[in-house]
Order: sequence, then structure tokens, then C-alpha cells
Amino acid sequence: MNQFKLHTNVYLGRSALERLKELPIRKACVVCDPFLVQNGGVKKVTDPLDEMGAQWELFDQVIPNPTVELVSAGVAHILEFRPDTVIALGGGSAIDTGKAISFIYTKSSGAAKPRCIAIPTTSGTGSEVTSFSVLSDPEAGAKYPLVDDAMLPEIAMLDPALTITVPSHVTADTGMDVLTHAVEAYASPAATDFTDALAEKAFALVLEYLPRAFRDGQDCEAREKLHSASCMAGMAFNNATLGLCHGMAHAMGELLHLPHGRSNALLLPHVIAFNSDDSGAKAKYAKLARLAGCCCHTEQVAVQGLVRRITGLMNEVGIAHRLTREEDRTRLTQEMDRASKLALEDRCTAGNCRSAVPEQIKEIYQKIL
Repeated sequence: MNQFKLHTNVYLGRSALERLKELPIRKACVVCDPFLVQNGGVKKVTDPLDEMGAQWELFDQVIPNPTVELVSAGVAHILEFRPDTVIALGGGSAIDTGKAISFIYTKSSGAAKPRCIAIPTTSGTGSEVTSFSVLSDPEAGAKYPLVDDAMLPEIAMLDPALTITVPSHVTADTGMDVLTHAVEAYASPAATDFTDALAEKAFALVLEYLPRAFRDGQDCEAREKLHSASCMAGMAFNNATLGLCHGMAHAMGELLHLPHGRSNALLLPHVIAFNSDDSGAKAKYAKLARLAGCCCHTEQVAVQGLVRRITGLMNEVGIAHRLTREEDRTRLTQEMDRASKLALEDRCTAGNCRSAVPEQIKEIYQKIL
């Protein structure tokens, strides 16, 4: 028996943030990074809170690849304030941090769970509609996906106006993360008609609108479509799971401190080639290839076309096909055994459509050196 879960109320489109003023918020903790405070972006949330007469506090210590220690500091912060709402504003790191803080605070304090509102400012992780929070442990040199349905935000607000100022390289990285979410959810053994519909639409939207948003960050239509694609891909993988590409990207990203979406982009063509030995995955990849307008005389030709289409998209948005920094190539070569072990142990890898052993994972890593 399969299951498809819907939990988060999603408000989307320009002016989606207006919904904030209609909520019964009395005390809110706003979780964001220091940059959003410096550039005034956080005022898009705090000004409405002031208008409502709500109390609010900032936890503005979010960093890329949020750590266990960061979340602990956030929990300690709200233990004193006792908010009825946690608002996570920012990219995937901020939303993952806000979700984890709210979840652990509730578990550890016995207090009522705060309402969790996710407001993404990038179109990438889909974290606003998932039960995942990926945390880093610098001492162990590993990333751990924390997964619990209690971390699903009650509300997501997808306002494309918040993404207009995102730099082109971040647009590229996060957009490729969306594409990877869609492809992995689509090829997952746990995929259903519901997740397939979401994954197909997200895949098609990224192919069409990512190059436009990359070329012109002020393209409001492209920004809005990518925001929708990110959310739909998040819904798809939250129900269908991810796979080997994400497991390997988590391991490599932690070792090399690469942007997560870029790690996924580097690995995705090679993981597709590896997974295509599975007949079910090959058939699903062929469907995506047809959706992308590729030549599909046979399933094998279709898979090759899909890989070319994805690498072509990488070219359009300025992402190299291999690691470009010598220090990264050296580090991954030196840490190959450890990276392969971490990838194999990653929770996402367990959902892959084809089992892998360490030597096969190493072979995929070798292709991007």
C-alpha cells in the first residue's frame, strides 16, 4: 500500500506574504541568516509582525550547512522566549534550521509545538514542504538528514519577489537541486502517480525557466515558475524519497564545502547512467527524456539523450561538468574511501532504485575528478 501525505498550506504568487497578517501570531521567533538582517530583507516579515502588534525576536545566526551546535543554540534561544510561532526565512539552510529548532524545542521542553511558517528566498530545496532537515556535524565530518513528519511546516509562503535579488550562480545551483529532486523522486521505487505528476511538472518547469532566471534575475515569471517547481519537487520527494545522488552529494558537500545543488548537478548525469541498469529506472528516465524532447528510438538512446539534456542545461547556467578546483580534486581523491562510506550510510541512498557498493560509488566520484 502506498501513501501520499499533504500537510502544509501553501500560499503562492506575488503578495503571498500578505497572508502573514491574517494569522493569530502573538509571539514569533524569526530564524534567518545575518545577511537578511544587514540588507533589510528580514523587514518583509518583521514589519507585518509590528503592524499586527506581535512580539518577535530574531535568531539570525544561520550559516550554510547548519550544524547540530547551531540548532542547539536556537533551541536555547526560544526556550526563554517561548514563541507560539517560528518563522523560517531564507534558503534551505534557514528553513532546515527553523524546522529543527521547532521540532527539538517541542520534544525537549514538553511545550506546545509552535506554528512553523517557512518562507523560502531561493528556489531549490523544497524544504518548506518536507519533513527533512539536513544538519552537519563538523567533528564527524558528516551530514545527517533528520526526518520526522512533525517537522513539516504548517504554512509555506512562496512569494517570488523574495528571489529577485538572488545571484545568478545561486540561481543555477538551487535550480539544479530542484531538477535532481524531481529526477530522483521520479525514478524512486516508492514513486506513485501522485509523486510522478509533481516530479514531471517540476522537471519541465526547471528545463524551461532556469535558463531564463539565470540570464535575467528580474524575470518575474521565471522566478515564480521556479518557486513553484521547487515546492512541487519537494512534495514529490517527501513522499517518494530521494536516492544515491543526494547521498553522494551530502558526503561530498560536507568534505569539500560545495553548494549542495552544485554537488547534485555534478553527480546526477553519472548516477542516471548507473541507475539505468535497473529496468524500472531506465523506463522512467526514458519518459523524462521524451518530456524533454529527446530522441527516444530505444530506452537506452532515451537515457543518453536525457543525460545530454541535463549536461546541456548545466552549460547554459555555467556549471562545469567536473570539479574545477585542484584542492577539491585532491581532497576527494584522498578521502575517497570515507566519502564512499558516508554516501552509502546516508539515509537518502537507501531509497535509491539500484543498490550500490563502495567500489561503484567510488567509480562515480572518479568521473567528476
